[in-house]
Amino acid sequence: MELREFHNKVHPPADYDISPYGSQRSLRLRTVPAEGTSAVHFDWGSTPENAEEPDEPRNLRELPLHMGLKRAVWQVQKMRVPVVSRWGSWRIKQSKTFRHFCEIAKEVLSYLVPWKRGIQKIGGHFGGGVQSYFLFLRFLVILNLLSFLLIAAFVLVPSIVFRSIGFNSSIPLSVNLTSVNVCLQYDPKPDPLAVFYTYFLDLVSGTGFMEYSYLFYGYYHDTMVESKGFSYNIPLAYLLTAAFYFIFCLICMIIRMGNVASAVVATDGGVVGRYSMLVFTGWDHGLQGDLAAKLKKNNLRYQLQVDLEEERLQQKAASLTLGQAFALYALRIFLNLVVLALIGGTFYGIAEVTQFSQSEKTTGFNALLLQYLPSIVITTSNFVVPLLCDKIALLEKHSPSTTVILALLRAVFLRLVSLGVLLYTLWEQITCKGETSSQACTPCGYKYEQYKCWETRVGQEMYKLTLFDFLITIGTLILVEFPRRIIVDHCSCKLAQWVGRQEFLVPPNVLALVYSQTVVWTGALFSPLLPLINTIKFILFFYCKKITLFQNCQPALRTFRSTSSNFFFLLVLLFGWILASVVLIYSVAKIHPSYGCGPFRFSPSMWYVVPEAVDMLTSTSKDFLFYIGSQKFSIPLFIFSCVLLCYMGALTSVHGKSVALLKSQCKLEQRDKQFLVKQIEELNATMQKDEPQLPQRDTERFYQTEQEWNGYNNNAFIPDEDPRAY
Repeated sequence: MELREFHNKVHPPADYDISPYGSQRSLRLRTVPAEGTSAVHFDWGSTPENAEEPDEPRNLRELPLHMGLKRAVWQVQKMRVPVVSRWGSWRIKQSKTFRHFCEIAKEVLSYLVPWKRGIQKIGGHFGGGVQSYFLFLRFLVILNLLSFLLIAAFVLVPSIVFRSIGFNSSIPLSVNLTSVNVCLQYDPKPDPLAVFYTYFLDLVSGTGFMEYSYLFYGYYHDTMVESKGFSYNIPLAYLLTAAFYFIFCLICMIIRMGNVASAVVATDGGVVGRYSMLVFTGWDHGLQGDLAAKLKKNNLRYQLQVDLEEERLQQKAASLTLGQAFALYALRIFLNLVVLALIGGTFYGIAEVTQFSQSEKTTGFNALLLQYLPSIVITTSNFVVPLLCDKIALLEKHSPSTTVILALLRAVFLRLVSLGVLLYTLWEQITCKGETSSQACTPCGYKYEQYKCWETRVGQEMYKLTLFDFLITIGTLILVEFPRRIIVDHCSCKLAQWVGRQEFLVPPNVLALVYSQTVVWTGALFSPLLPLINTIKFILFFYCKKITLFQNCQPALRTFRSTSSNFFFLLVLLFGWILASVVLIYSVAKIHPSYGCGPFRFSPSMWYVVPEAVDMLTSTSKDFLFYIGSQKFSIPLFIFSCVLLCYMGALTSVHGKSVALLKSQCKLEQRDKQFLVKQIEELNATMQKDEPQLPQRDTERFYQTEQEWNGYNNNAFIPDEDPRAY
């Protein structure tokens, strides 16, 4: 109380708002403060009880005071001991303890984050754009590792344990096997007297000893263990684990997309807002070295050039005549048709190559080449066709950002749909083009002569795609990027200097990761250990890309907008997840499982094990599950979801209005500043007109220069009156 009274006596309260958040009124409409109250004051009467609240430091931090004065204010606040109750004292103590525990936990968890220092170093040398690629790669590594742990805990480890202790009791048969004896012929066991090089061929193709392992679907049995109150159903666990795996990946993507979307909304704005953010907040203060700073300046300059070029093209497009606009749109339509023809030809080639590789049978190295033919065609098309599309996009005369977005959309469409074409071709081969009652698919429901275990064959195709993508990346690093860097650094010819080092382009590299992850999701049902292989692959990718980044590459001068690129990449990843989910649902619900292999060998469909498991539950559990699936539960759930969506929509609208209000206030503050600058200029002009013009003297330069001595004002050289010449 004494400090507060002393403060009120020394500093009487002002008659205007000095809130740290600022006034809502315009600067021109604010009242002038009383004399002697222009200094910034702090509320010394704030209690340490308020200091324990999370929002307390905001008042002190936002005051325009130097650190010494802020530290003194904080020390004075800490010396004041409030009179609180025993319950209040215990609450403050527990709050301090919990906050201290959270800080320690965050510090400990920060040491467990993989590649934290390496990614910070990459961001310091090459900026946030390249750093976002490695952050995305780390996210996929953690996602695949957790997915493998989920699969290992519920499928892999129980299968190994039951096989080792001799639990091979199968689920009771629900079909008559006399009519499907021909479908049971499946023996993937390798020949023990095989030549050594065949093991290498089996390793890279997924056949032989690799096929007869836990890597693929066909090695798992329809084991059901019941012993002393303990029961475990391997087929049910296999199916539910795959479903939970997909749901877990979806939840992780949604959480990450929410975090990225909040950043996108916070930084979104018009051209003026983008200019302001680029000029005032565009610099990356974590950069290390002159080269990184130079590259960042080039990036900022290029972004400004892109914005100016887009405005120029918009003005040019607005000034086009009707004939010029018609010619431009006709050219764009023709070029888009050319692009569609290229992509359609690629899809046709993938389908034909897949059918040829599945129908032909050879041995040795020719068989390996034939098996990898679809992977080779898909990888080559994913490399060549986007380059041609980029060259065609330059002729369409779009703005730079539109050109980049079109190139990315075409590359995404090509990669995902090429994988879809491969799967569709395999589906045609397996199901006899959907006619399961045809002679080739009778009596098994699938083409048993060519696909004795079709699930394993699909898993092998996904395994080969994953392995071939890894080999191509390593081969490009060793055979292309390193020699190119050596030639550029040690050869002074104009061609080598014109080619230069390879640029590290973030969008194509991220799309390659999305494609690899989509392949893993597609094959996870048929190859349960594929997430583990992808985890190892992405870990090696991280170190290989880091080496080539620092040794061989240079950051691209033309960068994609970082505010929207991360969200776009996650959106593409979501599209890949949707494609893999469609494959999973169709395989589980429609296609008949193989009779000779797998945990669903004697079921009419993979989903059939779920109703069988439900029938084995108690009546209470069945009633509960049936109630969840009935209209009594689904309709209230749907109504609640609609109400929740309406609430979130209203909340988003309110937040949008708040953002719009803040933007209008920022514009008002800018107008106030412009008004003040204009007033100052007018005042200076008026004062200059009122002052008498004195004649220039030769000694004026002497007095102007001698008034300062070593950079300091020297009052001894300031005369009281104009000097006179002697």
